[in-house]
Amino acid sequence: MFNDYMVELGNRRSCIRDLYEFGRRRAADVGEDSVFDFSLGNPSVPSPAEMTDRLKTLIGGCDPVTLHGYTTAAGDMKARKAIAEDLKNVRGARVSADYIYMTCGAAAAVAIALNAILNEGDEVILLTPYFPEYEVFVKKAGGKPVFVGCDEKFCIDFQSLERALGPATRAIIVNSPNNPSGIIYDRVTLKRLCDTLDEYQKRTGNCVYIVSDEPYREIVYDGAEVADITSMYDNSLIAYSFSKSLSMPGERIGYIALNPSAHSADRLYAAIMGAGRALGYVCAPSLFQRLTAACLDLRPNIEVYRRNRDALYGMLTGIGFECVFPQGAFYMLMKALDPDACAFSDRAKDFGLLLVPGDDFGAKGYVRLAYCVDENMIKRSEQAFKKLYNSYK
Repeated sequence: MFNDYMVELGNRRSCIRDLYEFGRRRAADVGEDSVFDFSLGNPSVPSPAEMTDRLKTLIGGCDPVTLHGYTTAAGDMKARKAIAEDLKNVRGARVSADYIYMTCGAAAAVAIALNAILNEGDEVILLTPYFPEYEVFVKKAGGKPVFVGCDEKFCIDFQSLERALGPATRAIIVNSPNNPSGIIYDRVTLKRLCDTLDEYQKRTGNCVYIVSDEPYREIVYDGAEVADITSMYDNSLIAYSFSKSLSMPGERIGYIALNPSAHSADRLYAAIMGAGRALGYVCAPSLFQRLTAACLDLRPNIEVYRRNRDALYGMLTGIGFECVFPQGAFYMLMKALDPDACAFSDRAKDFGLLLVPGDDFGAKGYVRLAYCVDENMIKRSEQAFKKLYNSYK
């Protein structure tokens, strides 16, 4: 009677959301101070104050009918032009307003892109570790996920990648800075990836698109660079969200920026428009299209996240845990003290610690900690982590 895959998805809830909701129940029983919730990647730094001022100006200076009415299906052209100019001027990207499609966040951007690119049975390479919803998006688009492992530094294993490329390969999703590891693929790594795909395309005639998922692009530390993929590879598109860069995840606003040099760019952009229509994503929130276009120069205070990273990493490694040092985003992978990360996560609950098992991310044996939290919570959690560590020793 119903779509079996959708029933399965509805019953198999996200482990992240399950942990978060467990934490809310636990806090009601034992108090907020006894729960240390590292589960959810919800920005803890407020949006820039200037953004609120610009929102007030926008609301006060526009006709309400226009402000809250539909834009074109692809999005407000003024917003698209502003985004294109910002990408070109700041990042040296190869983009055009005519190939930008406004979306309800990066999740919608990735889902639309995959539905535009894939036919039934086509393959999409997922580089581990990866955001679990990628697998859901690929399957819903009729595709097949192909998982490629990482090296010991959580970077791309190029030998595995070359073995994974095949006649059915149509796309590869790149997520840098990475959720869950916080690792950034440097320019040398991305260049090698692009060269590998270019060589494969020349040799086989098989076109492979890079979908670069970039919601954490501006959250980087220690002078790290997030290189622009469109300037390095023709068959590329950017999936972006303002959720993290402007601390506004609940407003669901982002975009697809297709490289105008991509193979069959006009047909692919038409397919993006068609996929947005078929999925019911036509016309992203119009107020926030205009607001984000007016706030492209703003950023939240990510120094708070850097301090949290340093404090958490120092505390955990000082206790004896092994962690992956993040270069960006606000996530950290910690090696579990049990081969079964789910069992480790369950034991952590006994001490009020909410740690996401890495299995769904393709990072078995690790747990993910989101450190976009109150700085005091990190300090207060130290004794709980010590008790967790000692429970295995």
